[in-house]
Amino acid sequence: MYNEYIYILEDRGILYVHGENVVEYLQNIITNDINKVTDSMSCFASLLTPQGKYLFDFIIVKHKKGYLIDCEKKQIDQLYKQLQIYKLRSKVEILNLSNEFVIAAISKKKFLTFENVQEINGFTMKYREDPIVLDPREKDLGGRLIINLEKLYLSVKKLELKPAESKDYYDLSFRLGILQLNTGKLQNKLFGIECNFEELNGIDFKKGCYVGQENTARIKLKNKLSKKLLPIEVLDGVIKIDDQISINKINLGKVLISEKYPFGLIKFKDENFDFGKKLDCGSGLIKVTKPEWLK
Repeated sequence: MYNEYIYILEDRGILYVHGENVVEYLQNIITNDINKVTDSMSCFASLLTPQGKYLFDFIIVKHKKGYLIDCEKKQIDQLYKQLQIYKLRSKVEILNLSNEFVIAAISKKKFLTFENVQEINGFTMKYREDPIVLDPREKDLGGRLIINLEKLYLSVKKLELKPAESKDYYDLSFRLGILQLNTGKLQNKLFGIECNFEELNGIDFKKGCYVGQENTARIKLKNKLSKKLLPIEVLDGVIKIDDQISINKINLGKVLISEKYPFGLIKFKDENFDFGKKLDCGSGLIKVTKPEWLK
């Protein structure tokens, strides 16, 4: 990311959830603690199946008397329907604002030029009444501005930034090992905790029950986490979804996303696995990248 650019993330969508029971409603279904979300702090969270499998992930930002949910736009209609299912008799309203609001990313260095900001994951401030969030997953992903489309280009001008395509932003996200595109291909394929939500500040193990909490907590407490979603570098050939990843015919995982930014579910604790090794994958040859957040 470059400090003089603002990256318009047209592949993100926005839901707005508000109402009398909104805090209790969200607290009962998401993996993070909604009480952490204030006018000055936002969070990363996910929605899982009752078995703890991945469904959706998103960033939650306080807005007026409710919460903005920043999710991949391809998944926004499904997420809306899922949230409606859990609504039951709760006094909440869910609005899809994806045609009215847009997400734009700025560099961390630019974010830190604002007055009274703090270099803390999720730190949130207002710029011309619109929230800007230092990414709660990884600070190096920079700030996220959630803004009405009608106000976007005036704000861009006032910030003295140039609009840019999102490629540089997503290249950085991939280098950091953070998946943001084609997330629907993960649904029901792996446990939420295998998506690195603990390392990316997306799970609170101290909060009360939520959908999928039982298996998530069991995997954590019994140290059963043996696989992780990790970025793949294709060294040669072509890979496709469900291709097995192996070395000397020993299975070490499989490809879950094979597009421009490929990810696989990797048995990272297997004695045969090493981040420096070249691995067989379908008709290709790959290497698994180790993100800095993975200790």
